[in-house]
Amino acid sequence: MRAAVVVTPGTLEIQTVPDPTPGPTDVVVKPAAVGICGTDLHIMDGEFAPAFPIVPGHEFAGEIVAVGAEVTGYAVGDQVAVDPSLYCGHCYYCKRARGNQCENWNAIGVSVAGGAAEYVAAPMANLFTLPAHLPARDAALIEPLSCAVRGFDVLPRRMADNFLIYGSGTMGLMMLELAKRAGAATVSMVDLNPERLETAKLLGCTAAVTNADELDAPRGWDVVVDCTGVAAAIKDGLGRVGRGGTFLQFGVAAYDARVEIEPYEIYRREITITGSMAVLHSFDRAGELLAGGVLDPGVFISHRFPLDAYAEALGQFRAGVGRKTLVEP
Repeated sequence: MRAAVVVTPGTLEIQTVPDPTPGPTDVVVKPAAVGICGTDLHIMDGEFAPAFPIVPGHEFAGEIVAVGAEVTGYAVGDQVAVDPSLYCGHCYYCKRARGNQCENWNAIGVSVAGGAAEYVAAPMANLFTLPAHLPARDAALIEPLSCAVRGFDVLPRRMADNFLIYGSGTMGLMMLELAKRAGAATVSMVDLNPERLETAKLLGCTAAVTNADELDAPRGWDVVVDCTGVAAAIKDGLGRVGRGGTFLQFGVAAYDARVEIEPYEIYRREITITGSMAVLHSFDRAGELLAGGVLDPGVFISHRFPLDAYAEALGQFRAGVGRKTLVEP
């Protein structure tokens, strides 16, 4: 089969590689679409992936084309989305239902071959069956949405909170849509990209600005979410949290990113600083939300590329062009 392969950090090739074979409780999926996100940039830059070469692609959905001997409940022809998380199930954190902190953590498209290929193997336990009205080529949105759902799991559950979100790319826009569904009083967006701010306005944000100084909020915000991973945005956002408020680090920062904090202000204002990493018991819920119309794929998906153009799609994403970029193997 053909696959996009990160041969070494910074080097990507379209190669012919062996077809995957399903284990006893695995299936083989023919991806209809695979999304590109910040994690893929980190892999290209030599972070995250434990070894190279690696086939990227952890956001994908498609059709089952083969099943293992012990697979039950799924058959060839089923349309599914795949949770890429591979937890060991027996370490200290897995036993405490914190699989995203697994001491032996792996993921499809990060540490084992992913969906940027004509075929990919996945465990039966990681599948979400798509309803008939949800096309597999749109269902690659479920994985990033499941990360956003996990983000909301660690936030306080209060009606009429005021949200400030840094970054109006795919993840920021998903957090916007979930905040509206969760009963937020206001949701303001900060981004340096005017095109992305226009999408935030289309989706009904309260305000869309390039600098939070443009907003009138003398008491700060109840919830501030960073979806950029950019140190300058994180530092600015920490200073915008109101008394008793929460700061969520949701964006993936570079390993060497550093931000100065003011411990006295955390103490004085009783600020909670928390993080959210990947997926945890949130994939099926995200699938149900997408199937129920929480997101409009026509708004969120801006570009689709063939597999041969994977490098071009990755470069466009790195340049901040568009919203969710999908590759269709």
